[in-house]
Amino acid sequence: MKTLFRYNWQVREDWYKWCEGVPEAELLKVRTGSVGGILHTLFHIIDVEWSWIRGLQEKPDFQETFDGYQSLEKVRKLDAEFKPEVENFVLAWKDSMEERILHDTRPDGRKVTFTHGEIMRHVIAHEIHHIGQLSVWAREIGTKPVTANLIDRGLNITIQ
Repeated sequence: MKTLFRYNWQVREDWYKWCEGVPEAELLKVRTGSVGGILHTLFHIIDVEWSWIRGLQEKPDFQETFDGYQSLEKVRKLDAEFKPEVENFVLAWKDSMEERILHDTRPDGRKVTFTHGEIMRHVIAHEIHHIGQLSVWAREIGTKPVTANLIDRGLNITIQ
């Protein structure tokens, strides 16, 4: 699980670098198939990751919208602010945490329960899903997308 989080963080950083060469209008343009445009999707990835990790720690959720983060610099700054807490939680993950239960209330009022392991895998898959969308949009604007390849990222190294 830790390896896939590190993979997502590396790919996300690659997308930030990719964004540096794209006009801001293209980064903000609303696109089909996601929460908004390229920057809004990166914001959404950060928000969802941090929100779920905060939930697993029984801490308050992030309540801000993309309205205050409509630049690459602001999205990167938010990521830098949230990542240490997420990374500390992920790197402290133990198999014994897998079956812990999180009780949640959905927006429609339904009460649901999830295991912590299920949520962790959801967070990983969620980002990978949106990275695929970013790749499609990169091609639509005539640029080469960031590689989604897991190979050659040096991720077999154990972080101490």
